Amino acid sequence: QVQLVESGGGLVQAGGSLRLSCAASGLTFRRYAMGWFCQAPGKEREFVAGISRSGDRTSYTDSVEGRFTISRDNVKNTVYLQMNSLKPEDTAVYLCAAGLSVDASTSKYEYNVWGQGTQVTVSS
Repeated sequence: QVQLVESGGGLVQAGGSLRLSCAASGLTFRRYAMGWFCQAPGKEREFVAGISRSGDRTSYTDSVEGRFTISRDNVKNTVYLQMNSLKPEDTAVYLCAAGLSVDASTSKYEYNVWGQGTQVTVSS
């Protein structure tokens, strides 16, 4: 059974940090580019960060550039999102996704496996 399970979300004050993890099972992890997306209530699912299959290329949406870092461990079949200098506007459910592409696409339609998400809440 193909599965992505996120963890690490929670409540944090503005300026704080969180590290999200996404553990993959049931798929050949190294063949998938991985992405993190966020979805706030009443809003569309938005791209946050992506990483290529080998981990040598990353991409970020402008609002998180310099604050968030995506990484992956192809031995542990896990992708991470280090979130620093958090802002209240970062509050959302964060979901990881897997897609069969070399580079991490910013389009949610390129990803065919999704996790359930983990809630991140940043208080002011």
